[in-house]
Amino acid sequence: MDLPLTIQDTADALRSGAITSRELVEIYIDRAEVLDEQIGCYIARFDDTARAAADVLDAELQAGKDRGILHGIPLGVKDIIATDDGPTTAQSLVLPSEWGDQGDGPVMQRLRGAGAIIMGKVTTMEFACGTPDPDKPFPIPRNPWDLTTTPGGSSSGTGNGIAAGLFTAGLGTDTGGSVRWPAALCGISGMKQTFGRVPKAGCVPLGFTYDNIGPMARSAWDCAALLQVMAGADESDMTTSTIDVGDYLGTIEDGVAGMRIGVDRKNTIEQPIVTPDVAATFEAALAELADAGAEIIEIEIPYYQALVDADIVGFFAEAYSWHRGYLQSKWDDYGRPTRQSLICGALVSGGDYVQSQRVREFGRNLVQDLFGELDLIATPTVVQSAPKVDGLSLTDVFPGIHTPVFNSTGHPSIAIPCGYDASSMPLSLQLTGAYFQEATVFRAAHAYQQATSWHLDIAPMAMI
Repeated sequence: MDLPLTIQDTADALRSGAITSRELVEIYIDRAEVLDEQIGCYIARFDDTARAAADVLDAELQAGKDRGILHGIPLGVKDIIATDDGPTTAQSLVLPSEWGDQGDGPVMQRLRGAGAIIMGKVTTMEFACGTPDPDKPFPIPRNPWDLTTTPGGSSSGTGNGIAAGLFTAGLGTDTGGSVRWPAALCGISGMKQTFGRVPKAGCVPLGFTYDNIGPMARSAWDCAALLQVMAGADESDMTTSTIDVGDYLGTIEDGVAGMRIGVDRKNTIEQPIVTPDVAATFEAALAELADAGAEIIEIEIPYYQALVDADIVGFFAEAYSWHRGYLQSKWDDYGRPTRQSLICGALVSGGDYVQSQRVREFGRNLVQDLFGELDLIATPTVVQSAPKVDGLSLTDVFPGIHTPVFNSTGHPSIAIPCGYDASSMPLSLQLTGAYFQEATVFRAAHAYQQATSWHLDIAPMAMI
């Protein structure tokens, strides 16, 4: 049979008997044997525990016990999130082995309880902030659409693993765009929910007031199914919100008719770095949403660049505060790009950090005020397709993505595929909603994906 691409299709196949979880796991293991060396997805594979979990879940379905939509669904987990199945390295020689021995945090407990199967821990940029260092003993992640290019990061292995068909969906983290950037470059979907919607305990921190553990999958529907299980307050994380999660899938078919979608062309399209292909695919995506009944409204995101700067300044300062002791005692164990990134935080003064938080508070209130007249804000996710792996630098990354502004404000944003550039590389649309209005974001993203099929396209190398 053809491998089902989405959680939704896989769940139907499992319940119809067209495939079992064990068969699905074996297919993914076989694909990893062929493709993983080329794309650099896995840090550690959990083949045996995945098989064992699949057997249990298959027996449960046969006995009439159904844990829900994620029952029997294989996931890849970014290797900064602790799990019961194996170690957590953060793709670094620095992290003490005992850190990963803490086992499942609340998100992993929820997903496993809902029937998800963990296929393994997948690549990240070291500590989610340094580009790959070939001098360290870790895989260099590559994009299945073009192996000379990056899959983005820092949730690199989740992005390229889904795109290459090594698991159905997975978890990333997002501090400045690390779910949405790889989702964009790999031609899949990725959600950064409202800050505080999902507990972060059990995840190596980068920026404590910016971090999010987010779902990545083929479709917005799939991301909604994952987030439905992941979301909700937990006493292990003081930043989580007690606001009701709601029912994301219950309204996802309601469409965009009557929705008001704001577009800030000044800050997102009318910039020299934006390629013509990005502009054209973005306008085509807006036209698709308008045809489905949405109203497109010209806006300007207030203090756009200041909010981007506040994200970068703030999370580097927070990252340095966590790593300071390790940098002093294990300097040479860090990869060179990671050292270069983290040491920037040492240059941020206390006054700089306080000012970044003041900018965030001022800006987030003004952005939230926009949603008094709007339902969503639409931007391109990236201003160009995947850059080359060789010579990749974070200083080149931030000007090329429109994600950090919404890490600064904490609003929920999803990245979904919307076409290709002239080199047949994926491009992406970002949709952002008001605080805790993930259901609205999912509705619009799903409506777009019902009208298009970009999210179902397969990278040529993955057609095995």
